[in-house]
Amino acid sequence: MKYYDKLIFELSRHGRRGYELPANGYAADALASIPGNLLREEKPELPEVSELDVVRHYTNLSNKNFGVDTGFYPLGSCTMKYNPKINEEVAAMPEFAGLHPLQSEETAQGALELYYNLQQALSNIAGLAEFTLNPYAGAHGELTGLMVMRQYHISCGDTKRTKVIVPNSAHGTNPASAMVAGLEVVEVKSKPNGSIDVEDLKPLLDDTIAGIMMTNPNTLGMFETEIVEIAKLVHDAGGLLYYDGANLNPMLGKVRPGDMGFDIMHINLHKTFSTPHGGGGPGSGPVGVAAHLVDLLPAPRVRKDADGKFHVEGNDGKSLGSVSSFLGNFGVMMKAYAYILSLGKENLKNVGPMATLNANYIKESLKDDYLLPIEGACKHEFVFDGLKDKSTGVTTLNVAKRLLDYGFHAPTIYFPLLFHESMMIEPTETESLETLDEFIEVMHKVAKEARENPDMVKNAPLTTLISHPDETTAAKKPILSYRQLKADQNA
Repeated sequence: MKYYDKLIFELSRHGRRGYELPANGYAADALASIPGNLLREEKPELPEVSELDVVRHYTNLSNKNFGVDTGFYPLGSCTMKYNPKINEEVAAMPEFAGLHPLQSEETAQGALELYYNLQQALSNIAGLAEFTLNPYAGAHGELTGLMVMRQYHISCGDTKRTKVIVPNSAHGTNPASAMVAGLEVVEVKSKPNGSIDVEDLKPLLDDTIAGIMMTNPNTLGMFETEIVEIAKLVHDAGGLLYYDGANLNPMLGKVRPGDMGFDIMHINLHKTFSTPHGGGGPGSGPVGVAAHLVDLLPAPRVRKDADGKFHVEGNDGKSLGSVSSFLGNFGVMMKAYAYILSLGKENLKNVGPMATLNANYIKESLKDDYLLPIEGACKHEFVFDGLKDKSTGVTTLNVAKRLLDYGFHAPTIYFPLLFHESMMIEPTETESLETLDEFIEVMHKVAKEARENPDMVKNAPLTTLISHPDETTAAKKPILSYRQLKADQNA
């Protein structure tokens, strides 16, 4: 019903109510105990609606959202993989959901054991000595890892190592996190396939370099084949290697960052280990380090005693200190651990190969219609440089919006910046052959439409609730309340 497409305030009718709070049994007038200067002068303008209207409105609204539970989400560099529902069931168990971070260790042994076991599992998967699960998100973990890098050099008395090398193809958070950590960013060039240019790297390695930030496979989905040489060059120069775990998914079961020579890494649990992206949170960005950096990890840390009991250890003076209030976002950790246990050792190693197979299948199926700037086998994702036929004037943005008409979320567009019309596609390992085939069919169809009716594609999307919003005005002058909307309409 179109009636329920309206805003909740537009459904409001004076005097309607769907729920009434019980009488206050604690005081005659609870408001009387609140200082007058803390009270509103006017009652809040809340919608007055029936329960039925509320249910229909929000159910109708939820059906307009797009997510991994509703359709294919090939968002490159984000790894929008399916979140198994067993993860949610585990996280909702009252034995865990009812915990408080300040309760005694003796009453939270199960939670501490889960935290400890996840630390160990991630260490084994990554080939590193120890992990902290405290950072709240990927970028937060990235910052924490760089703080470890900086603190290591300071602890060695090597205070002039204040520069970190970042590839020009890197995700934007890499240089941003380095600068927030107090490090100076030095850019290293990439080859046409997105891999680091070793010859450009060599002159940068002097006694001011703290380390290098990399991901492998790189931002274009290609494996850094010279990683062993890069690791030796950086280590010989006295620097550390930082691994951005954004692209860890295709490595599962095949290669461990620690074995490649990396000293520090963060993992995005919402990517590789299937916890929900959650519209920006909550997240989790565990940080792992090699043995010589373990003492620098932030506090608190969960330890296991000789008698099998678990306890929380504070700052011992060597640690960075705290980067979060307690032990990170525990609910997210539970989901990640459930995912690891569900797959088990044997099946977890199939994640990377399946993600790689799916990506290459799509790439090879579409390269006749879309410009493939980098030949060869990719890993979990790949990049097209827009349509192969540029004569139509149909851009990557047009293609992305047209996909919405067919019920597919658009891939990542205009990133990485190495190409003008980037279209980054990542199918993950969880999609069926039937889903991939339908996506391929639609992509071919859009390319045909671009040749035969380019104006139609340029005007897409044609069937969505919102078609062509004024994105610049929306960003500069956002409408944040119903009162503001009405005022603008009446102006």
